[in-house]
This record gives sequence, structure tokens and C-alpha cells, in this order.
Amino acid sequence: MSNPIITQKMKFFSHELAIDLGTANTVIFKDGEIVLDEPSVVAVDAHTGALVAVGAEAQLMEGKEHQGIITVRPLLSGVIADFDAAENMIKGFIAKMTGKKRQFFAPKLKVVVGISKGSTPVEIRAVRDSFQHAGAHDLFLIHEPMASALGVGIDVMAPVGNMIVDIGGGTTEIAAISLGGIVEAQSIRIAGNQITTDIMDYMARQYNLRIGFKTAEQIKHKIGSVLLDLPPEEEPEPMLVQGRNVSTSHPIEATVTYKDVACCIDKTIAQIENGIMKVLETIPPEVYTDIIRNGISLAGGGALLRGIAKRFSDRMNLTFHVAEDPLKAVARGTCTAIVDTDKYKFLMR
Repeated sequence: MSNPIITQKMKFFSHELAIDLGTANTVIFKDGEIVLDEPSVVAVDAHTGALVAVGAEAQLMEGKEHQGIITVRPLLSGVIADFDAAENMIKGFIAKMTGKKRQFFAPKLKVVVGISKGSTPVEIRAVRDSFQHAGAHDLFLIHEPMASALGVGIDVMAPVGNMIVDIGGGTTEIAAISLGGIVEAQSIRIAGNQITTDIMDYMARQYNLRIGFKTAEQIKHKIGSVLLDLPPEEEPEPMLVQGRNVSTSHPIEATVTYKDVACCIDKTIAQIENGIMKVLETIPPEVYTDIIRNGISLAGGGALLRGIAKRFSDRMNLTFHVAEDPLKAVARGTCTAIVDTDKYKFLMR
């Protein structure tokens, strides 16, 4: 029989962290609760490389840096692009979560972190090295579509075919899942950030108005739609956007509607549709039949675009449904996996 006092002390000196290390945002669960949800960005001293700020604090500095400070987003298209910045960011987030005070005994960290299904061995090694250098003693990796499926409540171990489409910041992860494994998958490096870039380019081209990434993100979140015609009750109010005239650099403003967004992101959404079709075309007939019955789950920030489930359903003649709280699907899935790492054999060390 275990000693409850010893068990409590062991918990004090250890942490189990379930992490969604996203291109746009990082979410950390501890003991089943979100303890951190912040942008995946760091600010460092341009001369020494020392960490200045991380997460939300660093995001406030983006686009407003001087020669002494640079801001870096360490992940690009779902994978680590800047190893040093990624390590600094992970250390900074863990310090925020565990407390910044110097401890005589460093807590032991057990970590489950999601990775893109399309990650190369080199990219996977970068994730491992970053977390191990940041202090992870016991590290497990899980493919993001599997984590997302767990996070939306799919029984991934059942002998039943299910399908998940997770539209994140850097990648769209598409997978058919059955019997605790991925039957077929596509990981395409076109997702939310590309949609934001589409909006920036459209504003410059259509309105001669140059805006930054943050403003384009606000447009996406406030009036983003994939349909040119929404029901009247779902139509968002037009948005007044201010910026710089491309030609004269004078201040300029324009009123933008959801139809503008739907028009400019159409090609990107079509590429995601093509990725979904590639998976549907290659899965076994029995898995396809299950998906007809169960429908396809949509997760990630892209699932929040107005009309996306309807557009996909109309184009593919299948039922699509947006998961509850789709932004946290991968993080919830890693949280489910860390509770019983022995059960989920698809976890990778």
C-alpha cells in the first residue's frame, strides 16, 4: 500500500505537462487544467541573445522592436525553424508554469508534446532536443492528428474509422484513424497563417492599404468566412481597417466585409479541400463507410471560420462538424494521453 505522504512529496517534485507546441500559440495542461495559453513568440537581446520576454509579453513587442531587441517566432509551418529560440521559449514557458524562483531540487518533468504528422526525422529530433535541453526528463511525442482526435472525444482505439481535420496556424493535419493508428494522412503546410497572409495581400491589392500581420489576424477573427453568402443572422458587422497607403505612405482606411475575406482566402481553402479528398480517395472502403456514418471532425483555429463545415459538406457530400472548443483539441488530446502513457502504444519516445 502506497504511503500518501510520500506520494504527495513525489508530486511536489514532479510535473506532468501536456503540451500543444503550435506555430501560433502554445497551450500547456497540468493536472487536467490549462496553466498556460500564450503566443509562440520570444523576444531576445539582439546583442547577447539573452531572453527578454516570452509569450504574450513578447507578442506586445512584435512590430515595435528597436535595434537592441528582436522578436522571433521559433516555429514555421508546424516545425521548429529556430532551435535556440524554441529552446528559450520552452524554458520560459516552463518557468512561468512551475514558478520562477530558484529551487534546490529541480522538478522532474514528464512531458507529452504534439508533432506534425509530416515532420521529418530532423524536425522530430529538434523537438526532442529542445524539450530535453529545457529539462524534460521523460518525453513522449504524439502525432497531432491523433492528439486532436483524442481531444475531440474520438475513441481512437476502437475498431471504427473516424476522420479528423485540424487546421492550425502552420499546418493542416488530416487523418483517418482506426484501431489506435493512423490509416491514412496528409499534413499540408497551408493553414491559418497562410489565410492571414492572403488577407494582407488582398488589402494591399484591392484597397491599396498596407496592414501588418496582427491587423490581418484581427480581420480573420472578427469577420472571417469561407462563404460569400451567409444567413443574415450569421453576418458579422463590416470592419473599419486603418493602415498605410501603399503608394503614398499616407494614412488610409477602408471598410471590409466578410465577403472580402471569403473571396481572398478561397484558393487556400480549396487546397485544404484537396488534402481532405486525397485521404478520402486512399482509405479502405470499410473505413470510408464508417466515416460516412460518423462524419468528419473539424478542429484547430481554422475550424472557427464562418461556414467552413457547410462549405466542406456541400463540396464533398459528407457531414462535417466543428468540435467543441476546437482551438484546444490537440492540447486536450496530449492531456488525455499523459494520464495513461502505457495504454496509448502510438506514443513515441
